[in-house]
Amino acid sequence: MARETILIVEDDENIQQLVGYNLAKAGFTVLYAENGEQALASVKRDAPDLMVLDIMLPSLNGFEVCRILRKDPQTKTLPIIMLTAKGEESDVTAGLDLGADDYITKPFSPKILVSRIKAALRRRDELSAEEGTAARDALIRIHDIAIDPKRYEVEVGGSLVALTVTEFSILELLGRRPGWVFSRQQIIDGVRGYDYVITPRAVDVQVFGLRKKLGASGECIETVRGIGYKMKG
Repeated sequence: MARETILIVEDDENIQQLVGYNLAKAGFTVLYAENGEQALASVKRDAPDLMVLDIMLPSLNGFEVCRILRKDPQTKTLPIIMLTAKGEESDVTAGLDLGADDYITKPFSPKILVSRIKAALRRRDELSAEEGTAARDALIRIHDIAIDPKRYEVEVGGSLVALTVTEFSILELLGRRPGWVFSRQQIIDGVRGYDYVITPRAVDVQVFGLRKKLGASGECIETVRGIGYKMKG
């Protein structure tokens, strides 16, 4: 498993080395930036998993770096922990309001910083898992077919259609990627482990039965000669 990468944005070399040493010791890959411009370039180039961000930076300060990252769809969810000597309440609230995930003031405990970083990464992973589950469970609508992965139900033109588990699985697989061509082997791999062991010939039989049950909407499942099937986009 690849080690997670932390970008330290800090112009004080002593703090850079202190934080970097403790993060490397904790098993992270560490990158460094000395100012805001370097930080933004590193984010685009290296795609770190988390940023430790000082506020008092030359030229582009930490608040501006955070604001820019949060406005960019590619980096809006990048975990950011502000590590700074600016400990006034107004500074803390400003950092959090801009989208920082945590705010730690100097002087700080390296052990606590590592723990806060691990906690922020766990929250990121949990959120990604929740979003992935939500995406998998979301209703799939293609043409006049509605596929409900949570209930294992399919409606065509508003009417329920009774499908076997294998037929449902094939329809869901094709429906999630309209226009994509799936080989028979890919379909087998996608539905394996359901109601019976499926073979390339059985894929054709299942698709034939599926089309029949879908009625006119079955024409949306197209045969790609010599390869397999796709859902019309």
